[in-house]
Amino acid sequence: MADFPPPDTHKRTGQRGADKSGKVADFRYRSPSQSAKRKRGQGRNSRPASSAAHEASAQNTFTNKPSHRPHNRKQAYAALDLGTNNCRLLIARPSGENFTVIDAFSRVVKLGEGLAMSGRLSDAAMDRTLAALGVCADKLRRRNVHLARSVATEACRRASNGPAFIEKVKEQTGIALDIISAEEEARLAVLGCHVLLEGGEGPAVIFDIGGGSTELVLIEPGDKVPRIIDWESVPWGVVSLTDTVGKSDGDKDHRLAIYAEMRRVVTESFAAFAARIAERSSNPDTIRLLGTSGTVTTLASLHLQLPHYDRREVDGLIVPSDSMRAISTMLSEMSPIERGELPCIGSDRSDLVVAGCAILESIMDIWPAANLGVADRGIREGILRSLMAADAEGDQCRQNLRDTR
Repeated sequence: MADFPPPDTHKRTGQRGADKSGKVADFRYRSPSQSAKRKRGQGRNSRPASSAAHEASAQNTFTNKPSHRPHNRKQAYAALDLGTNNCRLLIARPSGENFTVIDAFSRVVKLGEGLAMSGRLSDAAMDRTLAALGVCADKLRRRNVHLARSVATEACRRASNGPAFIEKVKEQTGIALDIISAEEEARLAVLGCHVLLEGGEGPAVIFDIGGGSTELVLIEPGDKVPRIIDWESVPWGVVSLTDTVGKSDGDKDHRLAIYAEMRRVVTESFAAFAARIAERSSNPDTIRLLGTSGTVTTLASLHLQLPHYDRREVDGLIVPSDSMRAISTMLSEMSPIERGELPCIGSDRSDLVVAGCAILESIMDIWPAANLGVADRGIREGILRSLMAADAEGDQCRQNLRDTR
């Protein structure tokens, strides 16, 4: 097959949203049910204690003017993540050291469909996305959100008409999307899911397979939070890789050839990062791996043989890496119709899941941990934690000023 250059190989700097923030406390979900996971999942499933602080972005983007009523920690906060394939919204209230979700929305919008070849967001993709964002805007208004941040990632970073689309979204929905850098995307993903890391003292890689890019972050345990050692973002996600290499259809030989080409393309993009982390990845028994994406949650559902997707069963699960490889191989050999008939995949994901498997296997090649941790959380949760923590820090500063008067 022909060689395909990555859609965008240069490092991105100086973009909106790329600023780093101050320290942010770790607000997290209540621990998911462990009993079912111990019965149905395999591998070690211990976790580190709750962390206290982590650097992440606390830049606040408002859909409406903030409320001027007296501050109440029970007020709602919102995080909106517009990716290459999905539009996701999460609205929550602080609850002690945790937070409680009060509303959520997720829709496959395929914003980046065709972007790898055209370099532009198509009219149809923008219309689908605007419709989904209109639903999000209604929810934000009805829930009387106190603070919100809305971010856009790879599709809007790369599209030549991405900034124009952002302006159109603001005009039509009132939502002010912030196009964040790949580095900020990686940081928010780590902030959102690192509490699910398998217990241990060895280094770990946390990764996020998106629609248009994949972020990998090498971390080491810290006193209370992991320390970021290195990171990489490659412009291959389930949409961009499928659009560039091709769909996994046709006869079995063609499907296997497509999968092999996907693996080659992604492995080449990972090569520099793989070389940098090679020395730390030498002991599969001590290194750890945690993934947040539709790919890993879908494969985890197949591992558990769930009849339908259940976040409570999947979020926080530890799965043997060999099982994830076996499922990836199985899916790469199946026809689109066969994949679409599997629980938790369906026709919408039957094409894209193969690209996700290729990316996942390439990650496990360069970081051969015995087990893979699965997270159904990421950027949105990272945003919520940063918003809540920054707001709490502001409250404390105001209280300190009052106490000194």
